[in-house]
Order: sequence, then C-alpha cells, then structure tokens
Amino acid sequence: MSVVHRYATVEGRRLFYREAGWAGAPAVVLLHGYPTSSFMFRDLIPKLAERYHVIAPDYLGYGQSDSPTVDEFDYSFDSLARLTAGLLEQIGVNRYAIYVQDYGAPIGWRLALQPTAPVTAIISQNGNGYEAGFVPEFWDPIWAYGDDANPQTEAALRPALGLDAIIWQYTHGVPDPSVVAPDTWTLDHALLQRPGNAEVQLRLFGNYHTNRELYPRLQEYLRTSQIPLLAVWGRNDEIFRPEGAKAFSGDLPNAEIHLLDGGHFLLESHLEHVAGLILDFLGQALRPN
Repeated sequence: MSVVHRYATVEGRRLFYREAGWAGAPAVVLLHGYPTSSFMFRDLIPKLAERYHVIAPDYLGYGQSDSPTVDEFDYSFDSLARLTAGLLEQIGVNRYAIYVQDYGAPIGWRLALQPTAPVTAIISQNGNGYEAGFVPEFWDPIWAYGDDANPQTEAALRPALGLDAIIWQYTHGVPDPSVVAPDTWTLDHALLQRPGNAEVQLRLFGNYHTNRELYPRLQEYLRTSQIPLLAVWGRNDEIFRPEGAKAFSGDLPNAEIHLLDGGHFLLESHLEHVAGLILDFLGQALRPN
C-alpha cells in the first residue's frame, strides 16, 4: 500500500501530511509527539492502510510543515489543534479514530471535544489525560516555566532541546536500544535547529498547563460517551508513567489497556506488537452496528 506525501494550506500556513489507504475506508488520524513528526509513523502507516484510510499530519513548527517564528504565529495547543482540524476538514476527513502520543494527546483531546464529535475511537500510546500520568521529576521544570517564564526557569528547560535529551527520549526504558534507528533523533534534532524553532518549543512548554486544565472536560467526555479506547503504553516511560494508562479505566470500564516493556516511543521497539493490538482493537471498535 503506497504512502503519499502531500501539503495543504490552512489559514495561510503550509502543512505536510502522509496519507495511505482507500479514501472510502474508516479514517484513522495519527497524531505525533514532541519533538518528532509524522515520521514516527513511517512503518505503522502501511500496516494500517490495508484496512483504513490513514492520515498523519505534521503540526505547524514540526516535521515538513511550515515553521514560523513566535513573532509570526501565536503557538499554543489550541492553535495547533485548530490547524489540524482545518487540515482534516479541507481533505474531507470528518469522522475518524485517533492515535495520540505525547503532544498528540492534547491535540487529539481538543479534536474529540469539538461540537461535531468527530472522533470514533481513541488509541493512546503514552498520551496522557490524567494527573496520575505525570512523572514529577520530568514535569516540575515545565510547570515552573509555565508559572513564571524567566531566565532561570528557561535555562532549566533549554537542555531538553539538545541532542542528548532527544536520544534519551527514544532509548530510555528500551530493553535493547540498538533496535531504535538513529535517524529518529538525528532528524528531530536537525529540525529543532531551524531559526526560531527553539523559541517555538519553549512557547509550547509554557502553554502545557492548558492541557491539564482541559482534563476535567476530557474525563467527562469519556464518561459520557464511553468511546472505545485502547491504551498501549511503554511501562518504562519516565515522562508519562503507567498510571496514566490505568487511569482511563476509571472513566471507561471497558478500556483496553496494555503495558509493554518499552519506553516513550514504543513504535521504535514494539511496532509489530502495537500494530497487532491496534488492528484488533479497530476491527471491533469500528465494526458497523
């Protein structure tokens, strides 16, 4: 199944996305994390595209999409979700399941909470929706920066933009780090070096508190809708711990939860296992009534 690479202009900004599968099939939208792009789904897309219409966008400021500076665009999770919704509307994708990972979660939650309720099922791979998921040692500097952006709190976050920190995100908690392709962190780090992109990332770090504020609405939505949900989690992740996966079952008793022996970017080490779980889950969740 061929994967095509396309661009669309939304609100004057050029957004990149990968697409595969028959357009008449149920749609699945793959939402990437920080600091990566739709490249993280390069091997998953063909596996899903045999049965589904798959779309994987790059957010503004990431991957192959435009990367305006913070003086040219007001970066927030609200604005990234709005552009993503605009892209999906433009290409005619109005009902879809979502796969969310890391930053993909707050963007996916905003899509799900739209008045049109377009989301048909949720796959969360280390994509947090509860306070229980946060690892304090990782997140405390981000909360401090969001509360008071000053030279000291910014200096505490700057190392997160460096190559060593990105390599750590990919390899920490992976039983055999040699299975993780170095292309991943090499590409991510190179794209962070674009002029002004470090400030984009800092702006989003400072805006992350808005995602926590969204959680009560999200959890009410989950309880009310009882939407099908699969949480497949790298249990060794020291950004979003396994309690974040288990918490879904409090609002969704029928949630399917799997904790695998991996880290933050689970597709790099457990692609076949995760793909199998997703295909089984979607086969049930998207079955016509």
